[in-house]
Amino acid sequence: MTEETEHKLNLRHLTLDDFADIKKLMDAVYPGLGGSWPEKKFRAQLQVFQDGQICIEDHGVVVAAAFSVVVDYDKFGDQHTYDQITGDAYLTTHDPLGDVLYGVDVFVSPDYHGMRLGRRLYEARKELCQNLNLKAIVAGGRIPNYQNHAKTLTPQAYIEQVKRKEIYDPILTFQLSNEFEVKRVIKDYLPEDKESHGYATLLEWTNLYYDPEKAVLIGANRTTARIGCVQWQMRPFNSVDELIQQVEFFIDALSDYQCDLALFPEFFNAPLMGIENHKNSIDSIKALTEYSDEIVESISKLAVSYNINVIAGSMPVLENDELLNVSYLCRRDGTVEAQYKIHPTPYEKRAWIMQGGNELKVFDTDFGRIGVLICYDVEFPELARLQSEQGMQMLFVPFWTDTKNGYLRVRCCAQARAIENECYVAIAGSVGNLPKVDGADIQYAQTAVFSPSDFSFPHDAIMAETTPNTEMTLIVDLDLEKLNKLQNEGSVRNYLDRRRDLYKVEWLGKKS
Repeated sequence: MTEETEHKLNLRHLTLDDFADIKKLMDAVYPGLGGSWPEKKFRAQLQVFQDGQICIEDHGVVVAAAFSVVVDYDKFGDQHTYDQITGDAYLTTHDPLGDVLYGVDVFVSPDYHGMRLGRRLYEARKELCQNLNLKAIVAGGRIPNYQNHAKTLTPQAYIEQVKRKEIYDPILTFQLSNEFEVKRVIKDYLPEDKESHGYATLLEWTNLYYDPEKAVLIGANRTTARIGCVQWQMRPFNSVDELIQQVEFFIDALSDYQCDLALFPEFFNAPLMGIENHKNSIDSIKALTEYSDEIVESISKLAVSYNINVIAGSMPVLENDELLNVSYLCRRDGTVEAQYKIHPTPYEKRAWIMQGGNELKVFDTDFGRIGVLICYDVEFPELARLQSEQGMQMLFVPFWTDTKNGYLRVRCCAQARAIENECYVAIAGSVGNLPKVDGADIQYAQTAVFSPSDFSFPHDAIMAETTPNTEMTLIVDLDLEKLNKLQNEGSVRNYLDRRRDLYKVEWLGKKS
């Protein structure tokens, strides 16, 4: 009876419904290594990198499976343990921007040995490696037959004899026949593996189709960023031109210091509400929306001419008769993008009938990947978490608070976002007063830049801060490489240790 008539084999990605089959398989294959992973680990693997988890089913029953993860291999090097590079098989080490596909596990039902299902899984892994344009597949391989030769052979001598086919090893022999090369021997790779005496082979398959980007002398990925924050003085203006003149003063100054970005506060254009008298707060804020397009256009031109990215604080916008609070990223290449305030404050909803936006973004810039949350939004940790999951390195928070306790809410939450998401957070606010503008008569602010809290960063996790309630700028250099190192080598590892098998934050609104 042929395979086609006796079996109905199908190669596919694993799903959560497959756990019962996976448990049965692993219990049969690894009785001496504790058997199956717990279901929470399996769930985490699929959530983190489902494309890397594949199986072969026969008539709907999983009979073989392979698990893998993408890693930045330089972060681990050749002398690693299984738990270190796989995150104890939770795959918390997965890096979508990594360069190597790392083999977490491959196993085949004992009832299907001799059918070359392992080879099929390896070929599927190679295809995945090529499709993702990764340098290589790397794996730590057990050498279970070494237990029969450990008294007479070193691991190195054992491997050489397996290479020469003088000794058969069920795993190493198979891996060598699938074009993998042994790079070195790893000690204590999987200490509980008594058959291999804790040793493992470090195996590599090179992707000959890997197409590395050509080295560039201009426009390479940045490892540092210099940001400038404006602690803005609220002062009366008689026209938009006067406002833009003051904005240009700060952009010019920060550009002279070669800043990559200038951050302005929320509603920095509020003084324009005082140009004319209005009946009530709603009329005042709606009148302010009439200047927004002109201001954004002017700041975009300044960003290009002064060669600096600008986050134009935020300003009110009227869309479909709805009032919204919008922050604009004006890039120095002339492009403009917007982030809407998701949560209007109770005052904004009551006094201005302001609505919240429905889209959360992360922006690519020429100095890194950034997010923007306007004032009150930073007090909702889910938003920054969602941005962090998209690779945000720096979070910018333009704010507008009238009292110190209001300011401290923003500040404390911003510091928490920096620690829990392992990113930098910059906040910028306005100071002074506007007696003729309803709702903007007093201001309280202290602009600051926060970091994660670990040994590589300032002892109080504050990169720098301004003098409270004084108009000034704050210029800070941010080391982005420290963020990468922190994620894998920090005293605590908030990103890697997140229990993805138990909880997650999911965006239900519009996708950016």
